[in-house]
Amino acid sequence: MESRNDDPMMMNYVTKIRAKVNIYASKKTSNLFDGSYKSIYQGNGLDFENLREYIPGDSIRDIDWKASSRSGKTLVKRYMAEKKHNIMLVWDTGRKMSAHTKDMEVKQDLALNVGGIIGYLAAKNGDNVGAIYNRRGLVQYHQLRTGTYNIERILTEYDREIFDDYEADLEKSLQYIIKNIRRRMIIFVITDAKGIRDVSEGTLKKLAGQHDVLFIRIGDADYTVGSVTEQDKINAAKSGLMFGQNNSSKEKRQAKKKTLGKDIASELELSYSMETDSYIPEFFTKNKKLQQIEHETKRKIDADNADKLLQYRIVNTQIDNDEEMVDKIVELLTSHRFANMR
Repeated sequence: MESRNDDPMMMNYVTKIRAKVNIYASKKTSNLFDGSYKSIYQGNGLDFENLREYIPGDSIRDIDWKASSRSGKTLVKRYMAEKKHNIMLVWDTGRKMSAHTKDMEVKQDLALNVGGIIGYLAAKNGDNVGAIYNRRGLVQYHQLRTGTYNIERILTEYDREIFDDYEADLEKSLQYIIKNIRRRMIIFVITDAKGIRDVSEGTLKKLAGQHDVLFIRIGDADYTVGSVTEQDKINAAKSGLMFGQNNSSKEKRQAKKKTLGKDIASELELSYSMETDSYIPEFFTKNKKLQQIEHETKRKIDADNADKLLQYRIVNTQIDNDEEMVDKIVELLTSHRFANMR
């Protein structure tokens, strides 16, 4: 049962998330969305009950190798369903999350909404939801709880973060889970290409061995063709956005959105460097050779990241804008379901 704090009048973030979900449900069917979310539980989020002998078709992930070695037979673990499932949102942080996607949306805002949709679906299903992210080297941990007020609190705290003055440390957040949380969980890691690249394979191996892990990659800005006018620069300066500078407080992010509307964004030559965590100056974007090198570098990083995650049966998807967000989450959940069936 929801607490009194779940009054819709107080649910600023949850109300917006619910509206996004309802729009999707009106276009498709709510059963498809809800069914996609619940499909992640097939073989997941279960408590160990006992052992039995292996039967062809059983998942190799359920084999108890130690017990099998002692008995001389291949034994698999049997599970019984929990009443509630545990969903953990792991957000990336740092100045790179104050950059834009190729569709000129602030990455932190998009990450917030992605986590909000997943959290809302979990709360609607009666599940426990927690969150972890790193703030200047200190892990911020929101314990697993039920209810939409819990989702509202988590989203509010993450949205208050200012990321523009420190580097991210996603690895530390994931290591915190490995070392401190024993409950089996379904973990959604919301990061970008650089975040996936920087996570060590040792961490991924341990994490995937203990939990079910899904990665959501927030896209990075690409090079665009056009010219930056003096008036564009004046408008950007007034809003607090200077080229080569990142600002990520709530007010500055909102100002950026107003300044970088579709009419202006189409003329700005902004590209975000995953190497330097900063925007690349305009004159670099006019150099065709450098542009080609940057595109090739990004393609290589994406391919390496995909191979890296595939080793541990971790599915992922890329999201570049608010409009495709719900569809991409449904695709991710579907991919995860089929990955577990193989």
